[in-house]
Amino acid sequence: MSKVKLTKEESLAYHEKPIPGKTEVVSTKPCATQRELSMAYTPGVAEPCREIEKHPEDVYRYTNKGNLVAVISDGTAVLGLGNIGPAAGKPVMEGKGVLFKRFAGIDVFDIELDVHDPEKIIEVCAAIAPTFGGINLEDIKAPECFAVEPGLQKRVDIPVFHDDQHGTAIISGAALANGLEIVGKKLKDVRVAMSGSGAAAVGCAWHYMAMGLPAENLIMCDSKGVVSTDRTDLNSSKREFARKTKAKTLADVMKGADVFIGLSVAGTVTPEMVRSMAKQPLVFAMANPDPEIGYEEAKAARADVIMATGRSDFPNQINNVLGFPFIFRGALDVRASAVNRAMCVAATEALAKLTREKVPEQVSRAYDGAKFEFGPDYLIPKPFDRRLVPWVAGAVAEAATKSGLARKPLTDLAAYRAELARKFPV
Repeated sequence: MSKVKLTKEESLAYHEKPIPGKTEVVSTKPCATQRELSMAYTPGVAEPCREIEKHPEDVYRYTNKGNLVAVISDGTAVLGLGNIGPAAGKPVMEGKGVLFKRFAGIDVFDIELDVHDPEKIIEVCAAIAPTFGGINLEDIKAPECFAVEPGLQKRVDIPVFHDDQHGTAIISGAALANGLEIVGKKLKDVRVAMSGSGAAAVGCAWHYMAMGLPAENLIMCDSKGVVSTDRTDLNSSKREFARKTKAKTLADVMKGADVFIGLSVAGTVTPEMVRSMAKQPLVFAMANPDPEIGYEEAKAARADVIMATGRSDFPNQINNVLGFPFIFRGALDVRASAVNRAMCVAATEALAKLTREKVPEQVSRAYDGAKFEFGPDYLIPKPFDRRLVPWVAGAVAEAATKSGLARKPLTDLAAYRAELARKFPV
């Protein structure tokens, strides 16, 4: 798979010209005559206002609320850049808006907050929530993010989704399920070694356990070593994953492990550590931009390893774009009041099942004619597979309905998927 190489000058020019930034607001109604102007604003606009005042749910009928998501960040944990602040993080949030629109037709306002206290973030987000059909929290550092998401969800009746926590978990969960299928292992039986204890790591741990991984089968490591019950320096989120173990280091934990989950920093894992793992190990080294161990290095360490990274230039890229656009599409379409664990697991299962289907020619064309078939080098779908919309959004909408969270419950899954396929054709 070819690697996309970008120069600094190319990237800056892309964001600057011909218009600064990557998004704009476009009118969906004509406004070229006096009559149209009168309908767009005063006096005609008063009529939908009166209807919404009488029937609050009509806000979905007369405004863009039902297809509008807020991407909100305080800029404290931006990609691999860290705490760069809200203004410096804005290009990422705009980019998130581009992906929402490109892959699922969802409109976005990106909102960068110059506040970092969890309670203040919650207060601001709750105050602006009437504008939106959903809120995507982005790049808010741990442990603050663990308070923001549930705290905000209690305050609002629209879906709140922290993609750093759940996006990687949902996508890697599908790759994990398929990888274990290939090597003939069951999730309930495997041992998982995890490097990292931030938002993505904790989100993955929660999600894998919801999928069926026994809690005691996962051992987490941070920069100081194993997150164990012997430690007295653990915050509340880490204490939840503290295990009673004699292991002290990541190297100790990886001996005999079936799965390695990396959500930390480059160079954490050595070839020797990979060789110490169980037969046919899964190594998901997802640190960005450089993984815990390089793809070629891991493959050279042992021939039976199944590898995934966060990079686009190697097979099995764990890319969050496989999740959030379609999760929100399904949640918005049934007017879900939240995103729960069942909806996240449903998204994972849909991704895993879709991977096992025959890959259409349209996907090969998007990747210079490359052919894809379920196996060690194809554990999850490609982002340009347009079947993602009906498969994942359909699964999420169905789970929301079964969970009792849908205010516009799904009544016909097949018809809904067919509708999405028409809206998002190959």
